[in-house]
Amino acid sequence: MKLFFGSMLLFILTACNSVYFQPASLDTSQTFYADRGGYGMRKSIKQKMDERGYKVIVGTATASRDATTNSENIEIDSAVIPDNVRYIVKVSERREKFNPFWCLFNGFWWWNFNVSVADQETGTELLAWRGRACQNSALRMLDDILDEMEAKDVRQ
Repeated sequence: MKLFFGSMLLFILTACNSVYFQPASLDTSQTFYADRGGYGMRKSIKQKMDERGYKVIVGTATASRDATTNSENIEIDSAVIPDNVRYIVKVSERREKFNPFWCLFNGFWWWNFNVSVADQETGTELLAWRGRACQNSALRMLDDILDEMEAKDVRQ
């Protein structure tokens, strides 16, 4: 019975993420483009890429406008992506939620996000990740994924 409940818990936790990536596909000497601002994952992925030695840029702003919905003001930016950008990272996310019960020892914030990394040179998507996780778990998963994507000696 304990094995059953342990297996179900493991299944539930892994079912929150769907990840596809190409191993040994990233070059740390290349430039990354990322959109401005964002909640937890968008901000954190830019910081992680910078920590790993990538040059991370947000482009040159060309226009900005506010759109108003019933509950929020939404700022819409347009930016020029420089020609020397090799990779583009796009992150869409829902507003992070404070979750002291589920994420008590894991960062307190619950993230729900989609991450895509595309290679501008080849036109291929190198990472497609749909996930939900506590802040620290998501960042550990991101580190593990980037380790694999940067690995040069991939065993078949």
